[in-house]
Amino acid sequence: MLKFINQHMATIAGIEIFPIISLLIFFTFFVGLGLWVFSYKKDTIRVLSEMPLEEDTTA
Repeated sequence: MLKFINQHMATIAGIEIFPIISLLIFFTFFVGLGLWVFSYKKDTIRVLSEMPLEEDTTA
């Protein structure tokens, strides 16, 4: 089955660009996500991590 798919994909003109575009999109996304995570303020992370431990007194 994979041989059939491989032969079929080889006949499509210009298909070799799609894996490159996909790799660039995912690489850019994960690098951006990493930069966002490492630039996040430590105080905000501390507050967000303590939220589940706080008691809800409004209910």
